[in-house]
Amino acid sequence: MKLNIQNILIAGQYESAFQQYLMHLEKYHLRFQSIDMISEGDMEWADAYVGFAPSKVFHPAKVSWVHAFNAGVNNFLAIDGWKTSNTVLTRTVSDFGEKMSEYCLSYILKDLQHHKLFQYQQKNKLWSCETPAALKDQTITIFGTGETGKVIAKVLSSFGTTVYGVSSSGKNKRYFKQVNTLETSKPLIEQSDYIISTLPLTQQTEKLFNEQIFSYLNNAYFINVGRGQGVDTNHLIKALDSGKVRHAVLDVFESEPLPKSSELWHREDVTITPHISALTDLDDAISCFCNTLEHIERDETLSNQVDFNRGY
Repeated sequence: MKLNIQNILIAGQYESAFQQYLMHLEKYHLRFQSIDMISEGDMEWADAYVGFAPSKVFHPAKVSWVHAFNAGVNNFLAIDGWKTSNTVLTRTVSDFGEKMSEYCLSYILKDLQHHKLFQYQQKNKLWSCETPAALKDQTITIFGTGETGKVIAKVLSSFGTTVYGVSSSGKNKRYFKQVNTLETSKPLIEQSDYIISTLPLTQQTEKLFNEQIFSYLNNAYFINVGRGQGVDTNHLIKALDSGKVRHAVLDVFESEPLPKSSELWHREDVTITPHISALTDLDDAISCFCNTLEHIERDETLSNQVDFNRGY
């Protein structure tokens, strides 16, 4: 479907960040507006809406194209009307996989190299040897085998790690020794030393990590860099208490910021980070927007277009 894009509404005061791209965008009319100041008139004027989040007066049917500066688009999809409109929704595709792979690798190595133990021993002037474990001897299952999961699998498998995958299709992919569907994933989960979730939030993935899934784990280390809503927090706490999960590294939560009343703050077997495993670089987001616009101009297939049925 050919889109006629002339007027582009950018939700945020990002004029300075767009400076180096203005020559490329000179044939378009750009309007920068703080998200809380966007009016009905702005929406009537716009052919395209670009930003991190929808404004209060945003509706899919009011524009032809929406580009999210985020990789995740749950905040946009939370608004009704996508499936009944012809509006195209695209998302930012950047080096999220590389960033998340470094995040995951850092915590896996911290665990294998006994950082916490040796810090304790140093503090208490203890000299007791504990042999670090090797990555090549570990088995890791990654939930989500898309672009992000595939990059994480590539990095981990390069160390000789056995990497399994779980996806909705169960289709085998490069860098994974084996990929199963959720329904057939139990044998993979049971033998895993580490579980990593990169899953987006959909109806199928909401609270997917529940009592049943956690019951398959055997003293495993759990890392969530996907979406917080994919984990049932109460069931995770029970899994930690029972030893099914020996430690959880959580970068995402059902509610962010994580409420101060949450039990997770006080647990020594939980590591909390404030959604930083793959921060969106604004320049990368703008570059992706410009590249997507070029594809739209040429009426080409958009690799970053959101499938409304899948939710990503």
